[in-house]
Amino acid sequence: MQVNQQLLEKYNVPVPRYTSYPTIPFWNETIEIKQWENLVRNKFSNETDGISLYIHLPFCESLCTYCGCNKKITTNHQVEGEYLAAVLKEWQLYLNLMEEKPVLRELHLGGGTPTFFSPENLYKLIHSILQTVKVHPDHEFGFEGHPNNTTFEHLKTLFELGFKRVSYGIQDHNPKVQAIINRIQPIENVKKAVETARSIGYNSVNFDLIYGLPLQTVESMRTTIEQTIALQPDRIAFYSYAHVPWTSKGQRLFDEHDLPNAATKMQLYQLGKEMFSKAGYIDIGMDHFALPTDSLHEAQLNKKLHRNFMGYTTQQTQSMIGLGVSAISDIGDAFAQNEKTLHNYYEAVCNSTLAISKGIVLTNEDKHFKKYILDISCNGQTILNKEDEGIITKFVLPELEKLELDNLIELDENVLTVTPLGKHFIRNICSAFDIRLARNHIHNNQQHAQFSKAI
Repeated sequence: MQVNQQLLEKYNVPVPRYTSYPTIPFWNETIEIKQWENLVRNKFSNETDGISLYIHLPFCESLCTYCGCNKKITTNHQVEGEYLAAVLKEWQLYLNLMEEKPVLRELHLGGGTPTFFSPENLYKLIHSILQTVKVHPDHEFGFEGHPNNTTFEHLKTLFELGFKRVSYGIQDHNPKVQAIINRIQPIENVKKAVETARSIGYNSVNFDLIYGLPLQTVESMRTTIEQTIALQPDRIAFYSYAHVPWTSKGQRLFDEHDLPNAATKMQLYQLGKEMFSKAGYIDIGMDHFALPTDSLHEAQLNKKLHRNFMGYTTQQTQSMIGLGVSAISDIGDAFAQNEKTLHNYYEAVCNSTLAISKGIVLTNEDKHFKKYILDISCNGQTILNKEDEGIITKFVLPELEKLELDNLIELDENVLTVTPLGKHFIRNICSAFDIRLARNHIHNNQQHAQFSKAI
């Protein structure tokens, strides 16, 4: 479906990606450790669905200038042992708050570059954790890999530990674009990484692609997408490049004049959506596509999709523990983020203290509107509750009426359904339910510059 250019321009405004609600800018700059420990302890005394575990492995050998992730650039691999020891100690601090072994349903290694670490060290990390949990029979373990350094040994080692999903950070196949963002990875390396994973037995290979990078053109993007489709990844994340040099200083290393203008970026977006659809990929929502055979599409059909800081997932866990520097934990009623610097992270863990630095405990209102946003982003539908009528009437309905006029949603009494056209604007629709953002707009009469634009 080609989207009207005026509509794209109208909704190309700064909005959050809604991996959480409330979004991080509205979290408190401090959170009491004892309060967080009590919340975790209470949560796990009633936990029956199992947990998700995210481990942040921050090291990279070189700086990708587009990257907004928390990372540490080094070629010194001696850092591996100290970091993994700290992660395992942090995990033990969480285990001390649990009355019995947790059931592990989901495990994800992110970064940074997880494959910076040797296969032997990754084995020690994961094996040690698996000794302390009960692995759910329907578990999903995945990791992020760099095509240049994800070896057969990495893939084999993690596969034997239960990993069946790998996500490769591709971004773009064009050599000129790769050079300017300092991420050079020949297509031959990508092809080998995919074929090796599949030969070992991985049943889901994901590609991360980014549109809006410097030097990208419509023709170069067309070639990148053709090369991607030829390799048939099971899932594709097609992200909008977020140019935020005030928080990601590496983005200052290239000339902003090399970025595609707004009109070209919208063409890149339209092209990607069109090509993936024609190639048989299903639009899961908010930048994600999957083949009909992938479990993500099956979960979508059965309305069992979930979304958290790891993106879309098939697991319905209500608790996610984040380990490592800057990692985020989500226990349903509260969020907490770890220290963002290695020094502060190590200092906390070495003192046998959880390394959390900021977070938020959700109010009842937050929980209600978090559910609306999750329903929309995962299922494309939500039911407006009578008990929220006052807040919805004041803040939400005026926005929904505008969205309905543009045929992005349908409102039938208290049921909101996202239209096929509206699937292009999920972030904007979710934003209508962002009460904290709405109140902030009224108070400050301005939009949040720290959020990237929707398109």
